[in-house]
Amino acid sequence: MQHTNVHPIKYSSISTCFTTLLREQGPSAFWRGWTGKFFGYGVQGACRFGLYEYFKKVYSNLRVDQNKSLVFFVSSASAEVIANVALCPFEAIKVRVQAQPHFAKGLTDGFPRIYASEGIHGLYRGLIPLLGRNLPFSIVMFSTFEHTVNFLYRNIIQKRKEQCSRAQQLGVTCLAGYAAGSIGSIISNPADNIVASLNNKKASSVKLAVKKIGFLNLFTRSLPIRIMLVGPVVTLQWLFYDTIKIFSGLPTSGHVSKDIEEDKMAESHSR
Repeated sequence: MQHTNVHPIKYSSISTCFTTLLREQGPSAFWRGWTGKFFGYGVQGACRFGLYEYFKKVYSNLRVDQNKSLVFFVSSASAEVIANVALCPFEAIKVRVQAQPHFAKGLTDGFPRIYASEGIHGLYRGLIPLLGRNLPFSIVMFSTFEHTVNFLYRNIIQKRKEQCSRAQQLGVTCLAGYAAGSIGSIISNPADNIVASLNNKKASSVKLAVKKIGFLNLFTRSLPIRIMLVGPVVTLQWLFYDTIKIFSGLPTSGHVSKDIEEDKMAESHSR
């Protein structure tokens, strides 16, 4: 929750954050900034997942024998840079609306107000820290997802992906998605706190933000709520994405090395 990032004294824990917001601002406080989050993360998700698949195919075709983990890293990083350029203005408005209730009501009045007072710099003030948060998250998230899918098919299910039912394939997607979202949250939590501090003008630079928040607090502040929220959200994103792929006649996401190894063995025996 954004308030625990920017008002750590007033909102010292998740429970006090909920009760204080409910008492002072009413139930509407929990929905404030939803338009920026909805549209911003919708655009980011489309770029993140769609471009990841595109870049993974491009980089895999460059060299057939290259390390798959490197392909996952580079593909996710390439997609995430583009996704964050699209997300950054929405994120700036969302954070400002949530932490400063009188600033604006939402996206429609928040966007022109920031642009009129601060220009394009105001909308992209947090781009570098945002990349610092989301690049590690995306790299770890996609890599964890790919390796978890591979592990589940090879060691738990012990069947080729094509031999599994749609329900089984989507079950693997959900398990791998939750693991990916949770681990990614832990890695990216320090940068998330810095982004919130910069967008709310609690600090004018990354160095000052780190000093004000405290090094240890960078890793621990808001971490439980991020894991609680991001894990299920990422799971739903993967489920939604792979459901579309299934109904489009495409295989579910995730590289399974056993399939490739078996294909190579079959080809060698046929020669």
